[in-house]
Amino acid sequence: MDKIRRASHAGSWYTDNPRKLAEELDGWIRAAGLAKSSDVRGVIAPHAGYSYSGRAAAYAFGNIDPTNITRVFLLGPSHHYYTTKCELSIATVYKTPIGDLPIDLEVIEELKATGKFELMDLRVDEAEHSMEMHLPYLSKVFEGHPVKIVPILVGALSAESEAMYGKLLAKYVDDPNNFFSVSSDFCHWGSRASFNYMHYEKKYGAIYKSIEALDKMGMDIIETGDADAFKQYLLEYDNTICGRHPISVFLHMLRHSSTKIKLKFLRYEQSSQCKTLRDSSVSYASAAAKVEA
Repeated sequence: MDKIRRASHAGSWYTDNPRKLAEELDGWIRAAGLAKSSDVRGVIAPHAGYSYSGRAAAYAFGNIDPTNITRVFLLGPSHHYYTTKCELSIATVYKTPIGDLPIDLEVIEELKATGKFELMDLRVDEAEHSMEMHLPYLSKVFEGHPVKIVPILVGALSAESEAMYGKLLAKYVDDPNNFFSVSSDFCHWGSRASFNYMHYEKKYGAIYKSIEALDKMGMDIIETGDADAFKQYLLEYDNTICGRHPISVFLHMLRHSSTKIKLKFLRYEQSSQCKTLRDSSVSYASAAAKVEA
């Protein structure tokens, strides 16, 4: 008997009309104009409503060549539920309006057996949007290619835990049939209670240019693959990158795998351009993780 995680944000964060959704995703992927590459083994992509970040996300998902990939690990932050661990879904299938994605129960059992993962309640799973916002893109890209998913909710991990989970998951990077979809938005800027972050360096000019400089500094560090330098950057600037923990775990995974993989950012956008202290914005960045020749 299947345990279903509903597409709980369809109809609000993105359209629940299958034809319209497929057309939108196709359009964004076409507009990004990227060549698909079997060397791309992972992405970092945003998770806002598609009217905000759908276009930017295409610059991540548009790189994927689905031919050899049979399994996708999803790493997403927890927005509403506090945990200091990584948690696994108890669902057997994730629904999307354009096709369902079965969960790889074998790998879930393997991860459970390590004793390092907790199980997340289905209600927690359905309330969280960070992984769901990647699902329609994955469903579209893997159309006609059977693929299973391994969703991992990444909690508020300590630096030690990030390294531990990274080491534990690194072996999966060495299997070329595995792909990794890491979910994160970048700077959440503004005085509103949920952001409460107003770092501004006047030397960059307008506020939105200061935000971009701050984000790009973080993106450059992520591209070096140095998880410790990324941690240092976050301690220093406290940039509100909501997927900081999934990104850090992924950096540790890449560090400990024997396959040499390099991250490169291909797109950066902001939901709006902040010019006054009353304004607010969220930044979206898309990256591809590619095997180095």
